[in-house]
Amino acid sequence: MVQTVSTSREEVANPFPQAIREALYAGAISFGLFVLFIGLKSDQNIRNELILVQRWGLLAIVVALVMIGRFVAVAYIRPFVANQKIANIATGLFPDSAATRFFRLPYFIAAVVIAAVLLFFSGTLAGALSPQSAAYVGLLRGVAIIYALASVLFYFRSFILAHFSLLSVILLVLYPVAMVLMFGFQGSLKWVDNFGIQILIYVMLAWGLNIVVGLAGLLDLGYVAFYAVGAYSYALLGTHFGWSFWILLPAAGLMAAFWGVILGFPVLRLRGDYLAIVTLAFGEIIRLVLINWREVTNGSAGISGIPKVSFFGLFSFNVSDPNYIAKVFNIAQSGAYYKIFLYYLILALALLTAFVTIRLRRMPVGRAWEALREDEIACRSLGINTTTTKLTAFATGAMFGGFAGSFFAARQGFVSPESFVFLESAIILAIVVLGGMGSLTGIAIAALVMIGGTEILREMQFLKAIFGDSFTPELYRMLLFGCAMVIVMLWKPRGFVGSREPTAFLHERKSVSASFTKEGHG
Repeated sequence: MVQTVSTSREEVANPFPQAIREALYAGAISFGLFVLFIGLKSDQNIRNELILVQRWGLLAIVVALVMIGRFVAVAYIRPFVANQKIANIATGLFPDSAATRFFRLPYFIAAVVIAAVLLFFSGTLAGALSPQSAAYVGLLRGVAIIYALASVLFYFRSFILAHFSLLSVILLVLYPVAMVLMFGFQGSLKWVDNFGIQILIYVMLAWGLNIVVGLAGLLDLGYVAFYAVGAYSYALLGTHFGWSFWILLPAAGLMAAFWGVILGFPVLRLRGDYLAIVTLAFGEIIRLVLINWREVTNGSAGISGIPKVSFFGLFSFNVSDPNYIAKVFNIAQSGAYYKIFLYYLILALALLTAFVTIRLRRMPVGRAWEALREDEIACRSLGINTTTTKLTAFATGAMFGGFAGSFFAARQGFVSPESFVFLESAIILAIVVLGGMGSLTGIAIAALVMIGGTEILREMQFLKAIFGDSFTPELYRMLLFGCAMVIVMLWKPRGFVGSREPTAFLHERKSVSASFTKEGHG
């Protein structure tokens, strides 16, 4: 016992042997992972023949960087964190003292001053500096702005947590107005569409899948099928019969709910991995049907000319219509009107999804979902009909997927099977898991980080000025995205806001009367 204790103390005092071992392990693992991705590259020669280009030097550099990073993390960073007592070993949480050391008032004032100066002189600096220097200045400005915003969130964290729902709704409602004031009508199109509408679509889809996965505990890998059913329902009925979006929106939801019940019946006795495989197959079946049923779906060519959404028939967003919004209100023509209208529409649909989910959790069907998630056998022993419980979960989650699909078709004006591949289901499920299964707030944060983060990485063209024109952010976007997901799951394995508390529970201990425990009564 004494020898074991002394050995552990020596390892703590001298972390270099353990750091060397872990660096060697990390190098071996990275070599096995990257040998086919970095060491060998497929290319074409002059005769258009496929050849393999060997890049062993680049592979050696990557492996060496991984080993050095692991060695530094184990030998220096980990002891430094332990000595500073920044994180609680038992909980892994950061106390206020560590955050207070980082967010200080002089740092905040300096960040605000730097950001204001660089924003005010951005035009002058852009003409006076080289592209590479301008890129570094832009990076410094971004870091200063992020630090200032993080400081504000830290110092007002109590107020924000107490009024999170109200503040988030107010910010979401004012977001398009702020973008128009900052960038103008035409300049705000990208921010409202890519960073507003796109994120809210995935928030709505993830909240719908959360009913199936987070509340009922049924692993669904084919959720994109209901998304496709809603989109094609609106596209086919809208183009062939000319029905209004407001009629087809509930119709698409009901159609997707019907297919949710159709999927639910064959998988009633399946659990875990088997359920995931069947739902994955269902999503692929729907996609293949859309590709091969050319007489109805037009195959891989998709459906175009999908009608736009009108404001309940009062005015439209087509320039050729007599009741075009610019003609009705006598304002300048702009395509931003339709994008802003779509933003508020998907915001209303997402809030409806959250409201229905919260209300259902407090009803008997929601508590039945939670009981099914925790233990199906105990759920049966309580007399709960698991067949009805599973079917309602699949139907309700599929309905919101159908709503999002119909909105997607109206927004794009074109749908094709390529928009409903398995990767979409994987992204939606990843949002649910990273956000915390069962947590609406965590899922919304995860959607903002994942979808907004990938869009921001797509726009990071200043990296070309830093690393050269050969650097393309699009190629490394998914790599950075995957690394970020791994880091988050190591840091918060139960998601951003991981909570599995049931809706109904006892707040205090209560004695049970003996009359309830007689034979035949309890």
